Order: sequence, then structure tokens, then C-alpha cells
Amino acid sequence: MNRTTARVTGLTGALLAGALVLAGCSSDSAHEGMSGMSDSASASSSAGASADASAEFSDADVAFAQGMLPHHQQAVEMAQLAGERAADPRVQDLAARIEDAQGPEIETLTGWLEDWGVETSSSSGMDHGSMEHGDMGGMMSSEDMESLANASGAEFDRMFLQMMVEHHRGATAMAEAELADGRNRDALAMAEDIRDTQTAEIAEMEQLLAEFGG
Repeated sequence: MNRTTARVTGLTGALLAGALVLAGCSSDSAHEGMSGMSDSASASSSAGASADASAEFSDADVAFAQGMLPHHQQAVEMAQLAGERAADPRVQDLAARIEDAQGPEIETLTGWLEDWGVETSSSSGMDHGSMEHGDMGGMMSSEDMESLANASGAEFDRMFLQMMVEHHRGATAMAEAELADGRNRDALAMAEDIRDTQTAEIAEMEQLLAEFGG
């Protein structure tokens, strides 16, 4: 082999080695790119599935939201009365907790109904003059609300607790119905929270009523 032939052979070998290296890099880059695309597609698919699951709702979900909305609105009205009329600080504290919990839930319930394209209830607890006890799950009548608004001190405390116990029992019954028949996972989560929280508050109010003499 002469010098020229050796030089050509060496150059050919170097070119082949370079091509193999480039091919390997290209393959690795393509693999990484495909892997990244796969991960991105998987994340997008997961997010889409999550959104779809959250958007699912049934007639039971709609009934729960439409019923709980005015129910919460009235509870907040009752709680706000306690700020000026309640005598016992424990009643005032309970009322503040009820308002803090149910105020944001009113906004959430309204948002769900708007997203679902169904009507929301704009009427408040003070406007349900035709309602009797037990309708809509423990809703107070206009006469009940007027009596509560005219009470103060120890009389208000007892009246508030008696009414709110009935009100909470109605809410927990509505929550149980949603847990049994609902489909929307956010509505189900709220129903579970309402059931647990208000069941505990019923026990708290009954204890206070016992201390107040019924």
C-alpha cells in the first residue's frame, strides 16, 4: 500500500466514524424528542380527562346546587343577625363560622350553575314568604326570619340555635341526597363537607341549647 492509498483509506475510515457518531446523536435526539412529546401528550390527556370529569353533572347535581344556594343565602342572613343581637360569645362565634364557610360556597354554587347552563336562584331567605317549615330542607319562613330579626339577647340566642339546628338538618339531608345520586366530583366533595361540618355544628348547638335550658 502506497502513501496515497493509506491516506485515502484513513480519510474514509474517519468519515465513516463521524457518520456513525452523528447518526447516534440524531437517534438519541429523536428519542428524547419523542419521549418529550409523549410526556407532554400524556399530561395534556390527563388534564383533559380531569377537566371532563369535573364538567360532568347530573340532574341530582343541579338539584343540589339549586337547592343549596338559597339555603346557604338564608343561613348567612341568619348568621349576620347574630353579630348585633346575640348575647353569648359562643353563639356569635358559631354564627361567624357559618358565614365564613357558606359565603364562599354561595359563589361556588352560583358558578357551577352558570357553567352548567341552568338557572340560579337569586331569591334570598327573607323573600320566601310562601314557604312553610320543612320546605327546601329546613328553610325558615318570612315570619320566622322577622321574629329572629326582632329578638335580642338570650331570647335571640335560643331562637337562633333552634332555627339553625333545623336549618342544618335540612342541609345535611340535601347533602346526603347528593352523595347518593350525584355525579359531579366537586359537588360530591362539597356535599360531604357540608354533611360533616354541619352535623358537628348541630351537636354543638344542641349542647348550647341544653345549657340555655332548651
